[in-house]
Amino acid sequence: MSGPHTASSPSELEKGILVGILVGEGHFGGDGRQPQVTLRMHVRHESLFLWLQKTFPGGKLYGPYGHDGRHYYQWMARGPFLRDEILPILVEHLTPEVDEHCCQRVREMCRRYGRQLGLT
Repeated sequence: MSGPHTASSPSELEKGILVGILVGEGHFGGDGRQPQVTLRMHVRHESLFLWLQKTFPGGKLYGPYGHDGRHYYQWMARGPFLRDEILPILVEHLTPEVDEHCCQRVREMCRRYGRQLGLT
C-alpha cells in the first residue's frame, strides 16, 4: 500500500484523468517562443479546474472569461512545470494506442520546442 497522497505526487488515477481531459479538450503547441499545453472549457467545469489546480499546482488558471457569449476558464502548463511534470506524464501515458492525433501533437510540440523543453 502506498503512502499518503500529496499535491506534488499525483496518483496514477489522477495522471490518467489529466491525460483523458487533455486528449478530449487540450491543445498542445506554443506561442512561437515557448511550448504550452492549454485546456479551455466552459465555466460549468469550474470544479474540474479547481481540482487541476490542487492536483497539479504548477499550472496557471485564468478566468472566468466572458467573450462573444462564451464563458470559460483556461488552464495552462508552461516552463519548468510543463517540462518537468506534465510532459513526462504525457510521454508515458499518451501513446499512439491511446490517441494517435494527440500523441502526434505532443511529439510536434517536442520537436518544435525541443530546446526549451531540454530535449536537445
